[in-house]
This record gives sequence, C-alpha cells and structure tokens, in this order.
Amino acid sequence: MARPRKPLLSTDRIVETARALVDAEGLAAVSTRRLAAELGVSGPSLYNHFRTKDEILEAVADSVSGQVDLSMFQDGRDWRTALHDWAVSYRAALRDHPNIVPVLARGPGRRPAGLRLADAVYGAMVAAGWPPAQATSIGALMRYFVMGSALGSFAGGFVDDASAYDPADYPHLQQAHLLAEQQGKIDERAFETGLTALLDGLARQYEQMRRTA
Repeated sequence: MARPRKPLLSTDRIVETARALVDAEGLAAVSTRRLAAELGVSGPSLYNHFRTKDEILEAVADSVSGQVDLSMFQDGRDWRTALHDWAVSYRAALRDHPNIVPVLARGPGRRPAGLRLADAVYGAMVAAGWPPAQATSIGALMRYFVMGSALGSFAGGFVDDASAYDPADYPHLQQAHLLAEQQGKIDERAFETGLTALLDGLARQYEQMRRTA
C-alpha cells in the first residue's frame, strides 16, 4: 500500500500555521525552524515561499486584515453607519488575533488586504462628501481608536484581589477587584461608548461642513 502523501506546502498553509502559532504563543514563537517543524518539512523549503521571518509575519498580519468585513462600504449604508459597522468588524478581527496587532500597527505597507481596507474607508468617506484631507484623517483616527482598543483589556488590567485597593490609598477603587470577571462586558461597553462619541463628533463636523459649503 502506498504511503499517504503529506499535504503540499503552500503559502496559505504556511500563513495559517504561523497565525495559529502567533495566536497561541506570540510573535517571538515564530521562527523558520519552528514553522518547519510544525509543518513537517525542512527549513529551506519555506524559502520557496518566504525569504524571511518578517515576510511571514507580514503575511499573517495581512491575513487578519483580510478577515475585516468591507461590504458596508458598497451596500448603500450611510457613511456613519458604515464606519460604525466596519469598526466593529475590525475590532473583532483584532480581538481574535491580539498578538499580531503590533505588526498591524506599523501600517499597511505593501500588504494587499491592508491596502484594500484603507482604500475602502478613504473612498467611502470621499464619496460621502468629506474633503480628501479630512477623509485621510478619519481613516487614521479610526485606526488609532480600533488598534488602541485591541492592544489590551482595560478591565483585565485590574487584579481580582480586594486587598490590592487599600481605601486609604485608593478611595474610589473599592470595586476594582470585580472588574476582571466582567472583562468582556466592560471592554465591549467602553468600545461602543467611545465609538459612539467619536462618530457623534464627526457627524457634527459633517453637518457644519455641509452648512458652510
């Protein structure tokens, strides 16, 4: 009986394996040697697809950008609703893959999915009537906000030990030890509060711009 064939090595398979490794163990866990072992291949075979570890991490980052929904910019939603829905999808992708956020935070560079994302946001804002310079600022602002929300958990940063919050030193933090157990709910509410405030401010600018045009 013939031996079962190993799955062929492909760019997609390398990226999927590297992404799983980053998710599980962080950026430092990725090396060509480790990836080759995970894939069951020799190290040099990876170089047929990627020249360096950095190229692999760039591809992993782009695969995460590719998970962000962009349909709201083509299906007729108004600019504010589209920005809101896109930000929610963007944050969800980063929340699922938080360890790759430092690579994504460098900007899209030459990554195709990252550039498509930037193009979609900018194009939608210009089409809605925002001046090009302001459309650029909106794209940057949204990226700062979403990336920042994905870099860490506010609620998860508090220890669940009540003795850490001596009322003599921290009179207003007597419930802080309860934050960690409500991490998901608190962080989600904070994100929505900030996103709504941000969009409210942009909407006021938009209306003022239209009145003075």
